[in-house]
Amino acid sequence: MSQQTTSAEPESRSRFTLPSAYTILFALIVLMAIATWIIPAGAYQLDKEGAPVPGTYKEVPGTPQRILIDSLTAPINGLYGIENSKGNISYYNDGTLFGAIDVALFIIVIGGFLGVTMATGAIQAGIGALVKRLQGRERWMIPILMIVFALGGSTYGMAEESLAFYSLVIAVMIAAGYDALTGAAILLLGCGIGTLGSTINPFATGIASGFAGVSISDGFLSRLIILIVGLGLGIFFVMRYAARVKRDPTTSVVHNMFEANQEHFGMQRGEEAAEVTMTTRDKLILTVFGLSFVIMMYGVIPWEDMNIGLPTLWWWFPEMTALFILMSVIIGLIGRLSEIDLTDAFVTGARDLLGVALIIGIARGITVIMQNGGVTDTVLHWAEEAVNGLGPVAFVIVVFLLFLPLSFLIPSSSGLATVSMPIMAPLAAFVGVEANLIVTAFQSASGLMNLFIPTSAVVMGGLAIARVPYGTYLRWVWPLLAMLAGLSIVVLGAGALLA
Repeated sequence: MSQQTTSAEPESRSRFTLPSAYTILFALIVLMAIATWIIPAGAYQLDKEGAPVPGTYKEVPGTPQRILIDSLTAPINGLYGIENSKGNISYYNDGTLFGAIDVALFIIVIGGFLGVTMATGAIQAGIGALVKRLQGRERWMIPILMIVFALGGSTYGMAEESLAFYSLVIAVMIAAGYDALTGAAILLLGCGIGTLGSTINPFATGIASGFAGVSISDGFLSRLIILIVGLGLGIFFVMRYAARVKRDPTTSVVHNMFEANQEHFGMQRGEEAAEVTMTTRDKLILTVFGLSFVIMMYGVIPWEDMNIGLPTLWWWFPEMTALFILMSVIIGLIGRLSEIDLTDAFVTGARDLLGVALIIGIARGITVIMQNGGVTDTVLHWAEEAVNGLGPVAFVIVVFLLFLPLSFLIPSSSGLATVSMPIMAPLAAFVGVEANLIVTAFQSASGLMNLFIPTSAVVMGGLAIARVPYGTYLRWVWPLLAMLAGLSIVVLGAGALLA
């Protein structure tokens, strides 16, 4: 692994690197605190459901925020729901607590759940057994594995976890006559397109839906269309390239590294594939793993509101968090992990996603500053005027385009959702666009950008393992990115038109 990373270092050193998401978000908190001294405070009248009424905005006396103290306490208050330094508690218009501690805790527990599952080796064994079974028919690994990884991306935001499979998949692809980029694309585009078309991904769809005030099931059909069609485009794109490379290896975009890659990855393939076995225990663990997300999806869907004769559980983050704690224990017991191994795996997995939980608190701090400074409704009013006259279709497309640069600055989907949804969701109501379309626009734009932006650890880490230069990958993948952007716009426009 160290050799793979080293090979990519010269290019990395010569490229400008953006600050981390933490720095960017905290800088936005400070800028927003400064803005409360400049932007006039204002407020909308609210309807019976607590939503702002268009055209009722009025200026009110402002409460400018202290640049240093309030900026430092805003992330803490964003997590706990404390409105200001006096200890007043802030609530959403529907009466629920303003803080994001429930979302952050859910993410930490999801990390523990994934950590326990990975510690059993079931996921690795499942992928490895598939690779072994398809030896000699590696061409079919491209669609099969891309579908498998896309399901991971769509259901729980599989991203960093995929880095564990790069060496194995790339080695098999090279041994079958393809190249390192083919193997890397299977994982990078498979997981990435799955995330772009997230269906019940708690890190993108779940958090955005929560802050938008809609169920995670709202807009499911639109997201499913993006997932299926987008994945079809990705599979076609990769398979066409792979077939061309196999016919003529000189057409590989990394042909100059072909022999070096054969030597580097060739030994790993035989050693790893020979050791892969899929036991009954692994199959049971994977069944429970998938069942966890099925139960979560059932629990959050409002069956009664959809006039479907199934009992509605009305679950939200506390219940979902409890579910994954329980499933972590069950999977650990099935995997015969000792008490120490189970807890260590859970804590290690939770630690891996602690940064995401912290990002949510920092991002929520921006909303705290805006709320306490009285400028949230003012910004909403400006946006209302900016889109005045735009129809629903034009509005949702503009929102999608707006999320593209925001996703570059804030590559964390959870952080971006926390910052943007409290403003964008109410704004959608002003022009007659359903909030779930804003969620879809956000996750599509974020997913698209995270297929190639250099601020993505998955993109840069995966390419480093595959020893594919970033610029080479970018030149290769841009036609697919254009197709995926067009697909997202068409689906969003159709959704707004038919709503």
